[in-house]
Amino acid sequence: MKNPMLEAVSLLLEKLLVISNLKLFSPGAPDEDKRSNRFYEVSSFLRGDVLEVPRTHLTHYGIYLGNNRVAHLMPDILLALTTDEKRTQKVVSNKRLLLGVIVKVASIRVDTVEDFAYGADVLVNHLDESLQKKALLNEEVAQRAEERLGLCPYSLLWNNCEHFVTYCRYGTAVSPQADKFCEYVKIIIRDQRSVLASAVLGLASIVCMGLASYITFPAILIPFCLWMSG
Repeated sequence: MKNPMLEAVSLLLEKLLVISNLKLFSPGAPDEDKRSNRFYEVSSFLRGDVLEVPRTHLTHYGIYLGNNRVAHLMPDILLALTTDEKRTQKVVSNKRLLLGVIVKVASIRVDTVEDFAYGADVLVNHLDESLQKKALLNEEVAQRAEERLGLCPYSLLWNNCEHFVTYCRYGTAVSPQADKFCEYVKIIIRDQRSVLASAVLGLASIVCMGLASYITFPAILIPFCLWMSG
């Protein structure tokens, strides 16, 4: 018979492992964000095409503008720290991107295909098939992208790079990735092990940090909400 306590601890460790794999603050570690010196054949890309590349845990999207230029919505922590364009225009590393997601600051910027792809494979107009939507004319798509260049707010669920390209190419901002993320959250909430894991974590917090209201209240409220939502 399975031990529910061990299952809860196992689930908690799995979630902590995902967070630790981000390696945001690894002192002295080599820069994992360095790109490979990869050459991309851009002659087959048309102005207004949707380019798609895999990045950290997600797929990144952009609109090809021609002349080896890609417009894409990119979170970047530097945008909240400096107005120096020489610094912010440099290719956005994964660390800058992830911290930009947290503080919800981004811009729609133009990069070369090499900087946009970050060493990954590039798919062209794959969304046309997966979304089964009729695309606007390529020139209109590119113009819509160019009109939106500059700073913008960022939201993982409501305003990400996929919302940007689907708005430009199809006229409606949608994000299947965000929808899939919400489905995963539902699965976690419905998993009763999450209730037990949050209860164990809350109890551990109370034992280690005392019965202060800012510790006790969330320690009780979070498991209760998960239980009621499950």
